Amino acid sequence: MNETWSIGKQETRSRHGLVACQNWLAAEAGARILSAGGNAVDAAIVTALVLSVVEPWLSGIGGGGFMLRADGGSGAVDVLDFNVISPATLRPDDYPLVAGQDGDWFEWPSVQGDRNLIGYGSICVPGAVAGFAEALDRFGTISWADALAPAIEQAHRGLQVDWYAALALATDGHNLAQFKGAADLFLRDGRAPRVPEGGRSLFLQMKAKAASLERLAREGARDFYEGQIAELLVADLSQGGSVLSKADLRAYAPKWRQPAIGSYMGRRIHAVPGLSGGPTLLAALDELEDLPLDIDPHSGATALAFARALRRASEYRLKHMGHAAGESCTSHISVVDAQGTMVSLTNTLLSRFGSKVVVPELGFALNNGLMWFDPRPGHPNSIAPGRQPLANMCPIIATRDGLPELALGAAGGRQIVPAVAQILSYVLAFGMSLEKALFSPRIDASGTTIRVSRTAGAEVAASIAADFEVQVIDDTLYPVNFAVPSVVMQRDGVNSGMVHPRNPWAAVREATI
Repeated sequence: MNETWSIGKQETRSRHGLVACQNWLAAEAGARILSAGGNAVDAAIVTALVLSVVEPWLSGIGGGGFMLRADGGSGAVDVLDFNVISPATLRPDDYPLVAGQDGDWFEWPSVQGDRNLIGYGSICVPGAVAGFAEALDRFGTISWADALAPAIEQAHRGLQVDWYAALALATDGHNLAQFKGAADLFLRDGRAPRVPEGGRSLFLQMKAKAASLERLAREGARDFYEGQIAELLVADLSQGGSVLSKADLRAYAPKWRQPAIGSYMGRRIHAVPGLSGGPTLLAALDELEDLPLDIDPHSGATALAFARALRRASEYRLKHMGHAAGESCTSHISVVDAQGTMVSLTNTLLSRFGSKVVVPELGFALNNGLMWFDPRPGHPNSIAPGRQPLANMCPIIATRDGLPELALGAAGGRQIVPAVAQILSYVLAFGMSLEKALFSPRIDASGTTIRVSRTAGAEVAASIAADFEVQVIDDTLYPVNFAVPSVVMQRDGVNSGMVHPRNPWAAVREATI
């Protein structure tokens, strides 16, 4: 007997609020906040904090990001920028290039010792704690301590080593082993722990992380930047050779910004302005506005239109805004509450486990934000002191008739903008459901070669090959090849949500009221 297996996820539809993200434990924590009467910002911040514990290789309080909020009543959209910033006394000369490498639009040369990618020299000022607290202070209804409570509970429980966590730990085991704090926290005898057999469970203790979160709950978010946590952080990083200082932490403040806005298929697309993927996305959507709506959305002609628009937008970005390195391990959260207010929040450590540096007394990984700067001097986004790097993150909110309709974003470095552009087109231009849109084959046009999902029709690669080099690849869980999106939408009073169908722990969770 022949059997056909279909592995994936289904769209969630509800008249109640929804939380969509890459881990079901975090989504459930956010949904519980909605069920208790909290709003979309409350739920998003709680979800982000829990993600920092249950998937500490992707995002956390040692990183930074962006958030958009669209009010369900007025439709007003606000953008919060809490991305990382380079230390004020950083010296670009401390990042010499490997001889003989020149780089080009899509790639750049290596730095000696990879000190911009890994270790103490790669760390920028984290913005997540300040950003989360600022979002709650302006739009939340729960206290900072209450927002931290679910993450504290998870930290006391510890990190469960299931097969997916074991994969993440094994992938970077060699790098983690180079730094004692990370090795003591995540490894056992210098190796990634194995998943126990026979139905037994293994949890990695996160006592220092729990204590740090409890201190933040007790003393407030500014302790991270001006209190005991700041003292411990700077003391350890200084010993490791980082120039990040108390003054850098004390000076950090997230910024509220006006959204960058574009028009697409009768909607207004709100994105993060400036040093994000937002301007590149809006440029691509402007060209895709002319896409004929009566053609097959999965055809070679459609894929070629995607490739041309995304490549042109990417080339402009690389020439005029600079580079942002391709690798990125990121978390995205999309939330809609009972009042129709939406949040789109992306938070990252940049690489998997960020810099791989963990301060033993604090228990969390720190970002490697220097990775996002171009190491070549004299270019847009070159390494410089006291600056924010160009980020790939691209959370967006689409409004229709002045009210929020869709919140979308993704993880996946340079793959994020192509993913967001195509999913938006599938839903807004071709009328697909969220489920069909996220199951549909995509291309990735963020590099020199256009990558095409193996599930696409045979004519797709052939059509794109008329203009570009093409590589046909699988849409795999690891490595991620076409980003990891999470999205919520509201139409006719009904909320819907969908997550990456091939991510095992990604989930949409529904509030009970």
